[in-house]
Amino acid sequence: MQTETEVTVVRLGHRPGRDERMTTHVGLTARALGAGRVVLPDNAGKSRDTIVDITERFGGPFEVECSESQKALIRNWEGKVVHLTMYGERVQDVEEDVRETWSDEPLLVVVGAEKVSFDVYEAADWNVGVTNQPHSEVAGLAVFLDRLFEGRELDREWEDADQRVIPKATGKRVESVDEE
Repeated sequence: MQTETEVTVVRLGHRPGRDERMTTHVGLTARALGAGRVVLPDNAGKSRDTIVDITERFGGPFEVECSESQKALIRNWEGKVVHLTMYGERVQDVEEDVRETWSDEPLLVVVGAEKVSFDVYEAADWNVGVTNQPHSEVAGLAVFLDRLFEGRELDREWEDADQRVIPKATGKRVESVDEE
């Protein structure tokens, strides 16, 4: 979030035609739940365009970029790296340590697509599982970010928004910011 040390989410891998929706949701979840940037593979241009469109309509700040080498980003990251995997340490056992370290150093959160190679596990400062059961990488990212930010991301104010969702008990309401 704007007042905190940087949190970047990197999507490791993307299979066109198969991962479009999931990669898009990784980016949208990163944005909605407090990260400042998402880095997608070069072949995820459709997902990038959707995330940029949502950011333009519903506000930011949030950066979206595509990169040729996510592994180089992980290797060269100047900060700490969290790799989200169901095989990792339990989030409840490491979240305090991650949060304390993140207060001083930027954090890179790695979210895989296809099978993640062992070098990513070795490069990570923490391999973290939000549960050690099979689950969605989007769910894992959401739970991790909520624990990292301790719920503060839910009260975030969005800058330069054109539209805003108005909370309701039933039904849907989206208003132009100009209508308020």
